[in-house]
Amino acid sequence: MAGLAVNVDHVATLRQARGVRYPEPVAAAVLVELAGADGVVVHLREDRRHIQDRDVRMIREVVSTKMIFEMAATAEMIAIAAEIKPALVTLVPEKREELTTEGGMDLTRHADSVSEAVSELKGHGICVSLFIDPDSTQVDLAKQAGADVIEIHTGAFCDAPTQKAKEAGFSQILAAARQAKALGMEVNAGHGLCYQTVPWFKGVPEIDEFSIGHSIISRAVLVGLERAVQEMVALIKAL
Repeated sequence: MAGLAVNVDHVATLRQARGVRYPEPVAAAVLVELAGADGVVVHLREDRRHIQDRDVRMIREVVSTKMIFEMAATAEMIAIAAEIKPALVTLVPEKREELTTEGGMDLTRHADSVSEAVSELKGHGICVSLFIDPDSTQVDLAKQAGADVIEIHTGAFCDAPTQKAKEAGFSQILAAARQAKALGMEVNAGHGLCYQTVPWFKGVPEIDEFSIGHSIISRAVLVGLERAVQEMVALIKAL
């Protein structure tokens, strides 16, 4: 059965909107674990727009499952990862002006720098995932870069405006997942996934873990965090 890692960035977004001390993403990390999540995801951005350095360090200390650290492949972030030793680092592209991560890493343009970052992180004993679009060339390059895991960017599928486009996007995800598995990598999936799109993955054993944040935190505003996580866990168990 695939696992569920819950991204708590949007709890920090709500806190930062008022410049106060609540809601507390560290408390959210504990609650999502108690509700049945298999891990907690945090993305420390260069501009610190939501998750802060203290959040990363505190969440690393309190989680009993695993902490997944999303970050850009920069010297600053590599140093932080080397210090806190998360269970998994997911390297993602990052632009200051974007609302959220808009796509996967382009390894055709950044293969050398990404390979260097992967090598340095693995030298610190850290497992590394690369966040990539469901494209066969990107999967091959991720393997060449030394990635242990890929996280397939599912945004195009989730945001597709028509059924035909959705089916095409899902086919690309399946092909990329199967290719990565054949190359010996683990496969995670994330970005835009929600309670309506996760059921599409029924009967797809190639996905090891779903990384989901916005839809769970949004639902939690209305029904509570524990229930929101438990409902998503139930959907994944039914796949």
